[in-house]
Amino acid sequence: MKQTIPSKELKAVMTKLGRSNKAFQRVYPGDRSDRQPVHTVYGGADLFSSTIAEKMGQAALKTFLANAENFVEFAQAIQLPGHEDLPTKADKIEKLNKKLGKMDEHKRREHSAWLAYTTYNKVIQKLKTEALEDFRIDFEDGFGNRSWEEEDATAERAAKEVAEGIKNNSLPPFIGIRIKPFTEDLKERGMRTLDIFVSTLLEASGGQLPENFVVMLPKVTIPQQIEALVTLFEILEANNGLEAGSLKMEMMVETTQAVIDSEGKNPLRKFVLASKGRMIATAFGTYDYTAACNITAKYQDMGHAVCDFAHHFMKVSLGATGIWLSDGATNVMPIGPHRGKKLTAEQIAENKAVVHRSWRKAYNHTRYSLWKGLYQGWDLNPAQFPMRYAAVYSFFLESYEDAAKRLKAFVEKAARATLTDDVFDDAATGQGLLNYFLRAMNCGAISMEDVLATGLTIEEIQSRSFLKILEGRRQQK
Repeated sequence: MKQTIPSKELKAVMTKLGRSNKAFQRVYPGDRSDRQPVHTVYGGADLFSSTIAEKMGQAALKTFLANAENFVEFAQAIQLPGHEDLPTKADKIEKLNKKLGKMDEHKRREHSAWLAYTTYNKVIQKLKTEALEDFRIDFEDGFGNRSWEEEDATAERAAKEVAEGIKNNSLPPFIGIRIKPFTEDLKERGMRTLDIFVSTLLEASGGQLPENFVVMLPKVTIPQQIEALVTLFEILEANNGLEAGSLKMEMMVETTQAVIDSEGKNPLRKFVLASKGRMIATAFGTYDYTAACNITAKYQDMGHAVCDFAHHFMKVSLGATGIWLSDGATNVMPIGPHRGKKLTAEQIAENKAVVHRSWRKAYNHTRYSLWKGLYQGWDLNPAQFPMRYAAVYSFFLESYEDAAKRLKAFVEKAARATLTDDVFDDAATGQGLLNYFLRAMNCGAISMEDVLATGLTIEEIQSRSFLKILEGRRQQK
């Protein structure tokens, strides 16, 4: 075929473009493949203990079983697909439950009650084994403005509890603290708490940080607030013998200025750069943000359009950068109005009605977040855990079959494709499909066997990298 571009000139153009392409890839490496928790629980620092994960798990399970005695009641409470066709009489529910329990998983999937039955039992298992995935020891909204003496003492005590949790292996998989914002009126208090907490923790633990430890900086409005936190991190690391870069941060998007700055620009990328590689996540603060938009309290809700606007800005600004995104919280607690052991049948029924109504709200909020591609959110109370997992599990389970077929076909097609400079053109798409299974498996929605059904091997799944999977398969040929 006729060509008129000399090879020397063509190579020069390709080399110049290659430098720019690789610079782009460094900024946008794609989604991270390591585990992201599906929720973060914010709890007042004064209430934190090293056994918080066990206590919250027990409370969540108790609430769930008290208000959903079987999978049918659960499905009807949150209106899972197919709930209208489920039996309502106790004997028929028990009969169906036993029937489904005796089926193998493949046969059970063909039954109309499969989603409700499976989700219900997976939620119970999760609450028994790892109900709390991520906890933020809160010195901000969950703690309030107290005397300096009280916050000092609380920071010291909480740090020692974390050290005790490290020793006893009782902490959740992810943990961190939320300090007060670095606004002019609160910066000194936030910095002091950070210093006391981290210094005390390292002294009590023999210089060890918990796994997946992070510091949340709330109400960020300017990059200089993040730069200040990074400087403090560097000082703490140097003075406590920590490896440089050990301390990580996340930020809260809860002001309008974090979405559009004084120059009319989106500043989120600037915030990430200011962290010098230490920022791993950004979380959305639903209620402070809606308040900042002058939304009245009655309509401050995760489903409000102003939240959608901020969410999309976060996704567009930080998409493919490897920064985790987290949605906010549902502030309606699934807790009935009547307390005590000697409740009447009417009071028990009223309690259930309140809980079920709150469950539906939380379930729908979480599903809406997942639909928008936000795979993490806040929880404020253990009573919310069941619906967090119900929403996440049903979301992944409903689309499993289609995703499995797509991933299997994509891997087979991509393995035959040409790799140029060790970069596969559709690696990001493939990684996105793989991440679906990694997310689903990490939270307990599906098992390793479910992922193996895609045709991947255990070694390929554990690599967590679509590109490595392709490279490995090409080497086998």
